Amino acid sequence: MADYGHDVVICNVRSVNSVMTAPPVFSQRYRALGVGMVAIMVLIAFEYLAVATAMPVVAERLHGMSLYGLAFNASLVASVIATLVGGRWSDTRGPVAPLWTGLAGFIGGLLLAGTAHTMDVFVAGRFLQGLGGGLFSVAMYVLIDKVYPPELHPKVFSLLSAAWVVPSLVGPAITGLVVEHAGWRWVFLGVPLLATPAAAFLWRGLADHRRSARPEASESASESLPTPPAASRGFATKLAWGVVVATGAALMQYGSGAGVVPLLVAGLIVLAIALPRLLPKGTLRAARGVPAVVALRGLAAGAFFAAEVFVPLLLHSERGLSPSQAGLALTGGALFWSTGSWIQGRRPHNRALILRTGTSLIATAILLTALTVFPSVPVLVGFFGWCVGGLGMGLTYPTLSVLILELSAPAEKGANSASLAIGESIYSVVAVAVTGAISAALARSAASYLLCFGLLALMAGTAALVSGRFEHRRAAGTMEV
Repeated sequence: MADYGHDVVICNVRSVNSVMTAPPVFSQRYRALGVGMVAIMVLIAFEYLAVATAMPVVAERLHGMSLYGLAFNASLVASVIATLVGGRWSDTRGPVAPLWTGLAGFIGGLLLAGTAHTMDVFVAGRFLQGLGGGLFSVAMYVLIDKVYPPELHPKVFSLLSAAWVVPSLVGPAITGLVVEHAGWRWVFLGVPLLATPAAAFLWRGLADHRRSARPEASESASESLPTPPAASRGFATKLAWGVVVATGAALMQYGSGAGVVPLLVAGLIVLAIALPRLLPKGTLRAARGVPAVVALRGLAAGAFFAAEVFVPLLLHSERGLSPSQAGLALTGGALFWSTGSWIQGRRPHNRALILRTGTSLIATAILLTALTVFPSVPVLVGFFGWCVGGLGMGLTYPTLSVLILELSAPAEKGANSASLAIGESIYSVVAVAVTGAISAALARSAASYLLCFGLLALMAGTAALVSGRFEHRRAAGTMEV
């Protein structure tokens, strides 16, 4: 025990020294790569927010209202599958090929959706978009690990989180103007045009890194080794379970939106059976190490994103705010998310304390926002509450991104990054579906808001209770089973 504590002290001292001597994220060596990654993340964030704004018009113009839900689900199903493939591909062959393939798929999906004349083709474009986004996201995690020294990881993930701020502030308004004056198709066709210079920066940054990086024979050799047949069969099985998980998530989403409770329950049962086979063993009980990191991301993100669905609805229906006024709460949350990301990336912090503080802030924010259901509580309490929640997510989200790389063995970084993304998606789907069904069953009454927010605060509180379980006394990459 004493030896372990001594090792931790030495590790922390080295970490502090490394951060103090680390080059800036946008130093000449990393400038082109950093600009390219941030620019592409801004475009992905804008598209993510723009689709929700434009979808009602798209479904009406393409006479496909019956496929409205599927247009969202297609991207989700594809991203779960692509995340698995991207993790495996990045671990065995390196992140560059899946990175470019994913970016090409994402842009191809946008072009297909933007030129679609039927809702079926539009859904196919959304599916391709999800495939590309899933590949790109996981490959970028592995790329960051390979290109940037560990002491820069918190700052890099802080920048990627900050890339969502501007789209959150102006994305819906710009989308509305584009749909109204230029047509809905340019919501999808405009992004590929802007992605070209961003991709050029990314290509330049990768080329600069290849020229300046020292050859690592062992890594190159490991990437060129043939995959054992047993490993290939194991991945094929995992991929099949990924399809099952995606199907379960789609059932839950559709059942919740259509008010079909049996479908909702069926989807939940499918996920309960299949999800443990897809995530690191012990994730559902937050076992120490990598499983706890995956569970923490799912609990924190699921609680926050599900509550975010209800925030503008509550402020509009119960307090009489206009949609634009209610949306200001989400804008405040986005700004404080960026602030939290900046704080955690500024200098070394106690990771357990950061996670405990961040998840506690999320739980507190949900409870504060729920209070605005009472007419005697000032609306500003809800606005303040959601700013607190954004700050909590800013502290929590990038910290978990850093930890998943630190705790993973070199050959597991892609797979574990994929698990992190899948866990976040599925926990969020379950939280949104269950609270949505409760809200619909209780006719969106004041009691329904209190019940839903209470359940989500409990979810975030659970994350706070297990926030220190990422700490592991074994070597990196090991997991408690």
